[in-house]
Amino acid sequence: MNELRYVLALATLMFVPGSVLFWFSLHPFVRFWRRMGARPALAVHYLLIAAIGALVYWQRRRLLAVEFGTNWYLAAIGMALLFAGAILKRQFGVHLRFRILTGLPELDPERYPSRLLTEGIYSRIRHPRYVQYVIVVLGYALISNYLAVYMLTALLIPALALVIRWEERELRQRFGQQYEDYCARVPRFIPRL
Repeated sequence: MNELRYVLALATLMFVPGSVLFWFSLHPFVRFWRRMGARPALAVHYLLIAAIGALVYWQRRRLLAVEFGTNWYLAAIGMALLFAGAILKRQFGVHLRFRILTGLPELDPERYPSRLLTEGIYSRIRHPRYVQYVIVVLGYALISNYLAVYMLTALLIPALALVIRWEERELRQRFGQQYEDYCARVPRFIPRL
């Protein structure tokens, strides 16, 4: 179990920061990336994600120096969170295809036109992908039980809050009143009862 926890912690630290930084870079600078073109923009971002992963791997001993051992209670909660995350992923995955996840509609709206997603899970919460992401990363943190992964999880929440603000601004520009009406009907994260 210790090796599994270590690999899970390392993989989380290698890939989560780069994926969040992808959206940090994309949303506020979308006009710049559009001028560059979708493929070159994605290539730059994928190289950035790989570089961050390599840097984390290089510093893995320092980053993973503090661990709290196997805790089966935390691991059970973590597994339950991963299960909940898988259910959410299945619900939004029906609507949120790979090209949307990679930002192609933002980078090249003429070639990859999109519509506002308002059905399925999107009729209950506006950002199921980000909710799922936090749930899954928290699950990884509880299972791996490493300090660095807990710290990453704590930083993830305000980071995604900022990404969501930028994304919502971009969606308002793209969809106008339709998005305003959607925001009035559907909460961001927690469904209404």
